[in-house]
Amino acid sequence: MNKVLSAHFRAYIQALEKLQLDIATAEDLIGVETRSSGLFTRAREPLKNRSAVFALGDRINIIKGIEEPALIPHIAEASSLKYPYEVLFRSLQKLLMDTATSEYNFCEDFFGEENVFYEIFSGPFGVIDEHVNTILPNCYDAIGLMLMILIIRQHQLIMSRRRIPCLDSYLDKVNISLWPRFKMVFDMHLSSLRNANVRTLWEDDVHPHYVMRRYAEFTASLIHLNTEYGDGQLELNLERLRMAVDDLIIKLAKNFPKPKLQTVFLINNYDMTIAVLKEAGPEGGKIQMHFEELLKSNTTLFVEELLQEHFNDLIKFVKSRASEDSTSSNDKPITVAEVEPLVKDFASRWKAAIELMHKDVITSFSNFLCGMEILRAALTQLLLYYTRLSDCIKRIVGGSALNKDLVSISSIMYEIRKYSRTF
Repeated sequence: MNKVLSAHFRAYIQALEKLQLDIATAEDLIGVETRSSGLFTRAREPLKNRSAVFALGDRINIIKGIEEPALIPHIAEASSLKYPYEVLFRSLQKLLMDTATSEYNFCEDFFGEENVFYEIFSGPFGVIDEHVNTILPNCYDAIGLMLMILIIRQHQLIMSRRRIPCLDSYLDKVNISLWPRFKMVFDMHLSSLRNANVRTLWEDDVHPHYVMRRYAEFTASLIHLNTEYGDGQLELNLERLRMAVDDLIIKLAKNFPKPKLQTVFLINNYDMTIAVLKEAGPEGGKIQMHFEELLKSNTTLFVEELLQEHFNDLIKFVKSRASEDSTSSNDKPITVAEVEPLVKDFASRWKAAIELMHKDVITSFSNFLCGMEILRAALTQLLLYYTRLSDCIKRIVGGSALNKDLVSISSIMYEIRKYSRTF
């Protein structure tokens, strides 16, 4: 029986190996640039298209269909189908689980003892171990490895529900061999971010960077897979990955010559990351909150930069002088002559300036809704500055002479509402 079952599993493994779809190689890491370097690197599908390396996508279905029958290789081969390794892994383990269950029950009923079972299965265990041990050292697919860990976890639950203990130590052993490999591949991703070459990764484009998209998809996939498993160690590792990507994205941003472009680049990347994490489900947690904070602080920064570009003198005056009490004797009081050019300048071009800001925002931000949110924040901030200027004029001796040039607050509010309606 040992020989028969060993031959049976060996033949099944050989048939499965023909169906394997390679997902990732040692170069498929988050922080590796897409352009291959050197004359002699072999041409291969560009990483930008190989989304399965970082995004979970339909691969999660393997966990939902954990109880499905094992693959029948010749049928799959006839249909020219190829599968990621975790699909083949589940089939092999499923076949082992079902064969072991029936053989264990037979040994118990017929021989009245379980030792015979282990004598029969020492061969099949050896064949499967040998196969897994040749596959793992060449597996660079972190998501696939995490799925395999979850498959083993599910199979342990199935066996305990069946009340069959014969695979306990075997499944523990497989689980123990999967974790270090996952950790090793994860650390390769981490190192690729820490040692990334900013010069070759940088592109003169403020839209979300492909490294950040990979990071977002990879993190979202692992967070999604970890909700059920709840592994604290993985959370710590994801935190380390987040710190590495934070550093890298700041370094990439610093390559833009203008501070405003740096802020736009960061906002686009943070906004995209939040969107990807939200798509993966409500489990984004701490990491999502971190990026939301960064998005908020950079939006405030951008709003100030945008307004200063168009209304610098007004803002400077409001910040330095308008908050002073006009009766205070510290400084010379604010005069009409000081304020008049500001009021006239604003009245002559405020609508045109808002239109320019609108154009700027629409071309800068890849997410339209995020852009309109930022424009609304900028216009609201402008309204606050202008209100403070108006209040200041009311306190100036002879300030009423400027009333004819003051733009009414309701006119500015009307413009703000006009742009808000484009949502």
